[in-house]
Amino acid sequence: MEKLKKALGSFFVPLLSVLMAFIIGGVIMTALGANPFMAVKYLFQGAFGSAANIGTTLTKATPLMFTSLCACFAYKCGVFNLGGEGQFLMGSICTFLVAYATNATGFAGILLCLLAGTAAGGIWGLIPGVLKITRGQNEMIISIMLNYVATLLMGAIYTSWIRDESVPQTPAVNELVRLPRIVSNMRVTWGFVIALAVGLILYYVLFWTSGGFKLRAVGYNLTASRFNGIAVKRYILASFIISGAIAGLGGGAELLGTQFRLINGFGSGYGFDGVAMALIGQLHPIATLVAALFFAVLRVGSTTMQAATGVPTSVSDIIQAMMIVFSVAGMALTRHPEFEVWRSRIAARRKGGK
Repeated sequence: MEKLKKALGSFFVPLLSVLMAFIIGGVIMTALGANPFMAVKYLFQGAFGSAANIGTTLTKATPLMFTSLCACFAYKCGVFNLGGEGQFLMGSICTFLVAYATNATGFAGILLCLLAGTAAGGIWGLIPGVLKITRGQNEMIISIMLNYVATLLMGAIYTSWIRDESVPQTPAVNELVRLPRIVSNMRVTWGFVIALAVGLILYYVLFWTSGGFKLRAVGYNLTASRFNGIAVKRYILASFIISGAIAGLGGGAELLGTQFRLINGFGSGYGFDGVAMALIGQLHPIATLVAALFFAVLRVGSTTMQAATGVPTSVSDIIQAMMIVFSVAGMALTRHPEFEVWRSRIAARRKGGK
């Protein structure tokens, strides 16, 4: 019964955060002279109003799913991997280089390129992990700095090393190595299915295997885990590698499925967006996928909302920001010891009343 109450609490915190964020967004829309109900209607119509819109929404959600799962897995082990964007970019870079150098085609070529991107992301995540467990360095600072390194490396590739003539971008990858679309008249590719599969696998590993239990134990209490014989350093390192590999796979899928080339702005902001969505999803893989999809809905639908009602797309950004603030604040509140005491008193009063 207690587990059920906690599960319901974890469900209601993000739900309440979404409702409060939309209420604030509605107030802003009203102040701008727009009907908030009509604006929200056009927001969702822009995201789901047609097959093409649905495909765009799912395509936009795909990279967000990968980077949010990257953050979710690392945070479950109690480490703060803020290098999701750098790992995403390294996955994209290595996927492109393999496709460009080998001229691989077909299913084997796609698999080879995605494996290269996954490995690159894992290696990029390995760096802060090794420095943390061997030298005690702060993984947040190191992973953030590695984001800049990856961005600059990508810039060197598309501006000079493998530049497409006079345009600051790389040549597009071969059409025969691109991820196919799930449905011909929709933009969404099999990268979306891969992201869903990764989320389900993470859920199974974290909550239904002994290794996942130990990893979560390390995240809950590192000292207690060490005294109970859990190889803490090994699990910390594994969490960095696996979370980096997830982001790297996402970078490879984005390159082969949507972008096809390295260019300025590629992957920008995906890493930190992923952290926010993981927090909104309460660090649960399935809920994190839902949060990523919801963010994609807001971003895709905001254009239609602006065209139909005149409400600027920045209002959608405000709603997203409010969701993050309320969700994080709610998570901190529900885990505070005084909140637990208050909840216990309420439960005791109810029992006494019966």
